[in-house]
Amino acid sequence: MFCWLSRLYRGFSTPTGRITHLIQSSLSRTLVLTSQRRIPEFSSFVARTNTCGELRSSHIGQEVTLCGWIQYRRQNIFLVLRDFHGLVQVVIPQEESAASVRKILCEAPVESVVQVSGTVISRPPGQENPKMPTGEIEIKVKTAELLNSCKKLPFEIKDFVKKTEALRLQYRYLDLRSFQMQYNLRLRSQMVMKMREYLCNLHGFVDIETPTLFKRTPGYFQVARCYRDEGSRPDRQPEFTQIDIEMSFVDQTGIRSLIEGLLQYSWPSDKDPVVVPFPSLTFAEALASYGTDKPDTRFGMKIIDISDLFRNTKVGFLQDALSKPQGAVKAIRVPEGTCSALGKLRLECADLLEARGLVLRDPALFSFLWVVDFPLFLPKEENPGGLESAHHPFTAPHPSDLQLLYTEPEKVRSQHYDLVLNGSEIGGGSIRIHDAELQRYVLATLLKEDVNLLSHLLQALDFGAPPHGGIALGLDRLICLVTGAPSIRDVIAFPKSFRGHDLMSNAPDSLPPEELKPYHIQVSWPADSEAERAH
Repeated sequence: MFCWLSRLYRGFSTPTGRITHLIQSSLSRTLVLTSQRRIPEFSSFVARTNTCGELRSSHIGQEVTLCGWIQYRRQNIFLVLRDFHGLVQVVIPQEESAASVRKILCEAPVESVVQVSGTVISRPPGQENPKMPTGEIEIKVKTAELLNSCKKLPFEIKDFVKKTEALRLQYRYLDLRSFQMQYNLRLRSQMVMKMREYLCNLHGFVDIETPTLFKRTPGYFQVARCYRDEGSRPDRQPEFTQIDIEMSFVDQTGIRSLIEGLLQYSWPSDKDPVVVPFPSLTFAEALASYGTDKPDTRFGMKIIDISDLFRNTKVGFLQDALSKPQGAVKAIRVPEGTCSALGKLRLECADLLEARGLVLRDPALFSFLWVVDFPLFLPKEENPGGLESAHHPFTAPHPSDLQLLYTEPEKVRSQHYDLVLNGSEIGGGSIRIHDAELQRYVLATLLKEDVNLLSHLLQALDFGAPPHGGIALGLDRLICLVTGAPSIRDVIAFPKSFRGHDLMSNAPDSLPPEELKPYHIQVSWPADSEAERAH
């Protein structure tokens, strides 16, 4: 479905709705309450005074309370405590007077949750650990409390990333304790917060929630939480999140500038800065040079047309190719490469060459690219004589091709644009049709759609709808690329499996008929499935 009206940006002079008071964590780390006591780095509404990873030599002598998980023990003398911020070494008291404390810290299983209170002291000379940010200090424990004992684990947390994805999803609550998942989800949160700040506080956008239950339309449904009926791949899953932006009185240039600024503003500080403006290619140029509409421009190896060199060739299969209307002979130049790779796709060539030691794609490089001037329509697969929208049926035609819409619609370019990062599409959008008659012509005459299904949209356009456009960024895919994660399931807190299942809760699940009855839902099973269940 497509619900543009409720998301339409109307140029409000001041933001409305809730006002979020933003305090950057980097600022909170430097605020000083007194000469001895500073504002806690994170939430001050919990039992701990500090996080495990923030204590340094400057804290020596302070009384602290820490909460975390037991990472490991050494000889029942030392214990390493872990929380979301890092690790700290705890000294288990050996005095007889501290027998109860020693019993708790020595007998609690690994990954049990404990709270300890004590004094920050310096480690003895020569026992510092330069590999730990907290390696110059340790905690001399005075009191300890076992908050929750951990049963025997099916794996070790520190080795969890080596396990299968299915096992990680089954025990997702344990996987979320890992350093990499903590980093991915916190970076995601920080980027989303910066995006909201950029859009609402700096540019006057209004945050509007749109319905997920709405009338069917022949387009697609695009809200913050989206659902798509497609097989799961490393960069896709049935439910995903988009940063969906709609604007009025805007053109392609304005939207592209907005997105470039948005990404530059929200980009993580531990990555190289984003350089704007992003380069652009037309759809035709992208196909001609890279063979795809989402090219990875971190490396060269462009496809080169060498048809003219073979016009007079006597090689049969080359003559046959060149005799066809769109026939061509093209080649890929591989610097210092093996010729066998030329028969593969460009990206497969890159994989092969990198596997053989030739570095083509810098993992620290983020190469953005706009792809523009897509065709407005494509031939229908089931009916080549008919047309279907290349993007969606509300995309405006290119102004220069408007007359072709009535004579040769298959040649019309659209005002659709995609944003590509390192060979992956991370966003797409378009300038919309805002003229009701033009929209009706596209739907009824060219696409043969039932316009009654979209009477609400056409009526809205007739009541003075402004020129408008928008774009949606795939948040999961963007964060996946930024973090270098192999799958979007590594940047989603509770994702679905490859087959679309939640392995932790065993969803989807069946419901008995009596629970479906109040909703007037009846499930009909295929006959063969009924036969299978009967046996």
